[in-house]
Amino acid sequence: MTEAEIDVSADPQALARRAAEWLVEQAEATTGTFRISLSGGSTPRALYTLLGEEPLRTRMPWNRLELFWGDERFVPPGHKDSNYRMTRETMLDHVPLSAAQIHRMPTEGNPDQAAQLYEDLLQRVYGSDRLDPARPFFDITLLGMGPDGHTASLLPGSDVLDERRKWVAAVGQGRPEVRLTLTYPLIDSSRIVAFLLNGKEKAETFARIRSGDTTLPAGRVAPVGKVVWFIDRAVLG
Repeated sequence: MTEAEIDVSADPQALARRAAEWLVEQAEATTGTFRISLSGGSTPRALYTLLGEEPLRTRMPWNRLELFWGDERFVPPGHKDSNYRMTRETMLDHVPLSAAQIHRMPTEGNPDQAAQLYEDLLQRVYGSDRLDPARPFFDITLLGMGPDGHTASLLPGSDVLDERRKWVAAVGQGRPEVRLTLTYPLIDSSRIVAFLLNGKEKAETFARIRSGDTTLPAGRVAPVGKVVWFIDRAVLG
């Protein structure tokens, strides 16, 4: 079983502060390129806002970061529902990152073709089309989780849950809009997967996953490294 840690904060605001501080500490403790897969959602929004402000903005080694996304709605990058737009407004516009360090998911044209384009990019960055457990793609993968147990856009009952060959897939079922998502093989190619959860509506699902329930999408995440759950007290029920 993948090693897991649980880090409990008093409330969503404290959770965001704790996770932001931790993320900077992780980057500070390394040398060389530091790859992060970003998540959408309200807690990441608060986290990104903190990273874009002092004192964390000065501490983060931005020149060594490469940013990617774990999933995205298939909408234009300026759309109000775009995870990329949210990240840009809260963090990217306020920190010293070059365009070459920011790898948003393409959301133009055909979703399946866009997924393939992103997979091609990821494989160029990695230098191979085969993932080596000894060489994780991501240093940190940030994930949320819905009350239904979905994470990224790995939705309950969707075909993408069984995808083991593709690194990126289009998801056309389960939500009103088409989405792109990283698949389990790439998510699991992470040194650390950090889940960010708050709210009592997540308590039952969290308890099921911590008891070993792998019928839920989030319960199937098994990185080559470890999992850290950043939660607030409400998630403990």
